[in-house]
Amino acid sequence: MALINVNGVSLGYEGKPIVTDLNFSVNKGDYLCIVGENGSGKSTLMKTLLGQKNVLSGKIEFSDGLKQKEIGYLPQQTQVQKDFPASVKEVILSGCLNSCGLRPFYSKKQKDNAAQIMKKLGISDLANKCYRELSGGQQQRVLLARALCATKKLLVLDEPVAGLDPVVTKNLYRLISNINNEGITVIMVSHDIHAAIEFASHILHIGNKPLFFGTKEEYKTSDGCHCFICDGGHDHD
Repeated sequence: MALINVNGVSLGYEGKPIVTDLNFSVNKGDYLCIVGENGSGKSTLMKTLLGQKNVLSGKIEFSDGLKQKEIGYLPQQTQVQKDFPASVKEVILSGCLNSCGLRPFYSKKQKDNAAQIMKKLGISDLANKCYRELSGGQQQRVLLARALCATKKLLVLDEPVAGLDPVVTKNLYRLISNINNEGITVIMVSHDIHAAIEFASHILHIGNKPLFFGTKEEYKTSDGCHCFICDGGHDHD
């Protein structure tokens, strides 16, 4: 059964569509990578899935009890966020805020879960360090841990390896793949088509109209894939 169904959706700003007639589904356990040229609407689609923007037309349906506030989200980082003066533990626990309700504090269960996630991502030793003093790769692990505190079903990642060196990038991709293998569905925007083909189960390639949706095996033989790889796959929407 599909976790998310997107039917005939048009997205854009101030009533002007960027992409129209978008149709795709995400099943439990999928790893969907969204690729496309600069300005093709990838980040707009992310914000719409998260409930931060409305569709111009069409419908997005969630099933399996999934609520938008229970989606773990790792956004593109701004310089202000990189300089955030909080401890690693505080940043990670803030991922639990949506599930705290009216309680002004974190429960023992939430704290224990955060500790387990830190251990899984290899950052337990950073718990009391200041977030802004970490390397770029360490910061992304912290933000990934924060996103995991918010969800048990779906991670949404917007260019998670942007600005990282190749070794750190490869390690982060492996971590995300491991998380997916443990049953968490992943939707990721990426300009790295080679990594998408290596790690994702499905590819959505969008332009001013949908160009491709299907498995990565199907995508490898598509015209869109060949053109995108020839162009270098550069996009920073």
